[in-house]
Amino acid sequence: MNQSSIIALREKHERFFKSHKNESVNVRIQFLKKLKKELLAREDNIYEALYNDLKKPIFEAYTSEFLMVQKEIEIFIKYLKDWSAPRRVSGSLINFPSQDFLLSEPYGTVLMISPWNYPFQLAMVPLIGAIAAGNTVILKPSESAPYTSKVLIKVLNNVFPTEWISVVEGDAKVAQELLKIQWDYIFFTGSTSIGKKVAKAAAEYLTPITLELGGKSPCIVDGSAPLQKTAKRIVWGKFLNCGQTCIAPDYILVKSEFKDDLVHAIINEIKNAFGNDASKSNDYGRIIHKKHFKKLVSDINNQNVIYGGKNNIEDLYFEPTVVDSPSVESSLIQEEIFGPILPVLSYKNFDDIDQVLSELKNPLAFYVFSQNKKFINSVMKKYPFGGGVVNDSIVHFTNPELPFGGIGNSGIGGYHGKHSFELFSHKKSIVKRSFWFDLPQRYAPYPKSLSLLKNILKRI
Repeated sequence: MNQSSIIALREKHERFFKSHKNESVNVRIQFLKKLKKELLAREDNIYEALYNDLKKPIFEAYTSEFLMVQKEIEIFIKYLKDWSAPRRVSGSLINFPSQDFLLSEPYGTVLMISPWNYPFQLAMVPLIGAIAAGNTVILKPSESAPYTSKVLIKVLNNVFPTEWISVVEGDAKVAQELLKIQWDYIFFTGSTSIGKKVAKAAAEYLTPITLELGGKSPCIVDGSAPLQKTAKRIVWGKFLNCGQTCIAPDYILVKSEFKDDLVHAIINEIKNAFGNDASKSNDYGRIIHKKHFKKLVSDINNQNVIYGGKNNIEDLYFEPTVVDSPSVESSLIQEEIFGPILPVLSYKNFDDIDQVLSELKNPLAFYVFSQNKKFINSVMKKYPFGGGVVNDSIVHFTNPELPFGGIGNSGIGGYHGKHSFELFSHKKSIVKRSFWFDLPQRYAPYPKSLSLLKNILKRI
């Protein structure tokens, strides 16, 4: 797609937005209902596409992709009228008498760039929030998940006019062309390195943005919680989607005296989940493409692999892998892994924890397994992160009452449920005055003495 065709598409969306065809909340709700019905009709096609792109097991495809999209639609259908209504706020006595309220309005046309690891859910959930808030959307899905991209096109074209939602396919060059022009809002999900480029492009036009990025999400285990159940929950969160989850536990920091027992429990839980040969398991996915596969192979070169490490590039199979105490200078510690490799580090005291977390700052997610309330509160309050869980992993993502997003290197802004509506809506501040009273001192010629006015304003 060249620059002129992108500009033409942008102008088509702008005309549609200005025509107010999607202004009515009732109209938006009707289209959300159509979307829900269309998704149900194409449910099997969605599972098939996710399997073709990622060999995603149907259970994972349903729970982590399809179900979350369905729930998001249902929430907006139920609450959109309430969220869209003007919200009264307390007036100021300086403006007495007045009516003060906030009015939610859409930004306009949103450019949305979605990733390949959850190619259906991470495209649809923010898109639902954007259109429900009244925006139009131009969606650029990942070229690395082509089967899901085709399903997205079919679903959205069957429900929405193309001037309301358009799907633009293509590689990184297409994304670069899209970022060269001005949008009313940009929503990006992907790596931190690409996120910086998106932020730079948005800054050219002072475009508001949301960046959903990644980072080194730590998993701290102090040994006070049951180790077997701790291991089970870590293994589930880490190896879901073959480790290709932005909020997966990226590495473990375990108190040194419990390290061997935890590692043993983790290996047992990997075998319980996927058998002795995960390549034969119907519940274990594959790496997205060869480029990423080769990066993972490189990550474990010269490392102390204590479990796993087997791989097959033709099948894009990479075995669940546990690595003991990699060097802090290695890619396993310095870069987000985004795959089925779990490094295990140990600590002796809080200073050891602080040294690691201060270096790998601002993760997207943060996990603590402990029954020590003082320890939990200490680490949760001390370190900035996007979202955290105590005694489990990644489950915070499933609660629409909690905003999902990062901080610093892991992102800007948060969405899900009402938080999505707030994110994609500009809040107009409105004051409606009456004519029956005025404070005479506000007008020139001003009073020569401020004493009386100060006494009045202090009491307001």
